[in-house]
Amino acid sequence: MSNRTVRVNELVQRELSDILRRRYQSEAVAMTISEVRVSPDLRDARVFVAVVGDEETGVAKLRWIRSKAGELRAELGRRIVLKYLPKFEFMLDESAIRGARILSALDRLDHPPARPASS
Repeated sequence: MSNRTVRVNELVQRELSDILRRRYQSEAVAMTISEVRVSPDLRDARVFVAVVGDEETGVAKLRWIRSKAGELRAELGRRIVLKYLPKFEFMLDESAIRGARILSALDRLDHPPARPASS
């Protein structure tokens, strides 16, 4: 990945987070843009969204942000100047869920369940 692509990824992530925080504060309260991966030709971007809550909440928030994709892209176009403004594909970031599962498994290894006493 080129240095320019890395900078564009960070810029798009920062600006999308700011747009969500300012314009859609009540709807986006439980959401975080965790990562953006822009293609080298800047035409497409995968936006990973982390959602606080259960799986049902995550699916609902993902559906909501996908419905706002056009508005988010238009606002981003007003904020930054790129040769091509990428089209967004929003995806649920499950790394936090996997991390919690790993931590839970590690806790179980540290503290195994008590066994009943044998007579």
